[in-house]
Amino acid sequence: MQTPKRLSNDQMEFFDIFGFLYFPGLLSDRIDRIVEEFETIWLNNGGGHDGNEHDGTQRSAILPFLDRSEYLSSLLDDSRVHDIVSSLCGEDFNYLGGDGNLYTRDTLWHSDGYGNKSVLTIKMAFYLDPITADSGALRVIPGSHRVGEPFADAMEEGIADANAQREELLKGKGIRIRRDKALMSLVWRLFGVPPNQVPSQTLSTIPGDVIVFNHNIKHASFGGNKRRRMFTMNFTGKYLKKNLPELREYLGGHARFWIERMHGEAMIRTAGPERMVHLQQIRENDTHLADLTRELRKTMKEPARG
Repeated sequence: MQTPKRLSNDQMEFFDIFGFLYFPGLLSDRIDRIVEEFETIWLNNGGGHDGNEHDGTQRSAILPFLDRSEYLSSLLDDSRVHDIVSSLCGEDFNYLGGDGNLYTRDTLWHSDGYGNKSVLTIKMAFYLDPITADSGALRVIPGSHRVGEPFADAMEEGIADANAQREELLKGKGIRIRRDKALMSLVWRLFGVPPNQVPSQTLSTIPGDVIVFNHNIKHASFGGNKRRRMFTMNFTGKYLKKNLPELREYLGGHARFWIERMHGEAMIRTAGPERMVHLQQIRENDTHLADLTRELRKTMKEPARG
C-alpha cells in the first residue's frame, strides 16, 4: 500500500480534531522482515527487560530499539513513513528514537506526556500480532489530546485523581494486587466505571498496519496476552533555537531508561544525508543524557519499563 506524498486535508483535519490516524496495511510488504528483525533484537538482548528473560509478569522494553537494526533503521527512509511524518511535523522533522516492547495484560489510561509543547510530538506504533478489543488492541479517547480544552483537561484531571485513589487503596495491600493487573483494574476506576468501560475508539490491527497518534492523547489496552509485540517511532517538529531548553529537558527525561544517546549505532552508521536531517538536532542536544543516566543508575534497580 502506498500513501500520497502528503496527507490529505481530511486526514490532517481528522488528526487535529481526534488526535490519531490509522493506516491499514501500510507496511504489509515489509512485515515479514520487520518481525524477523524484531525477534533478533530481543534474542540478542536476553529476551526480556534489562537483559533478562521475559517472564510475562511485567512489560519488557528495549530503548533505543529499531536503531539496533540496519533494516529497521531504514524505516525512517521509507517514503510512506516520511510522507506521514513530514505532513504532520514538517519536512525537517526530528526523529526522537523509539522503544521495542513485550507487553503483558492491561495498560491503563495515560498520555505520553500531557501538556503544551512548542512543537507537535507524535508516535508511530507497529503491532506485530493480530489484536482486537479483547486481546490488547490500542484504545484511544478521541479529542483527549487537545490541551486547554475542557474535555481534554477533564480527562487529564480524572486520570490523575484515579491514579491517586488507586495508590491510596494499594497502600499496605501487599505485592499480590500490584502484580495482578486484573485486580488493579478493579481498584482503578475512572468517572465511576472500570477502565475498560471508558468510552473510546478501539483500533484493532493486524501486522503491517500502522497507527499514528499525538503524544497527548489518552490511550490504553486491555486483555492482552503475556507477550504482545510492538515497537514505536517518535517524532517532533523542528525546535526553534529559543525552545531548545525544552528539548533538552525532554531528552533528559529518557535517562530513566539508562540510555546514553537517543539514537542507536546502526541508525547513525547507516544514515545518509537525507536521514541525518532528522537526527541532527537531537544529536546536538542529547549529550547530557549520559551523565544523567549514570546518576540514576545509582538509585534505580533497573531501567524504567515505560
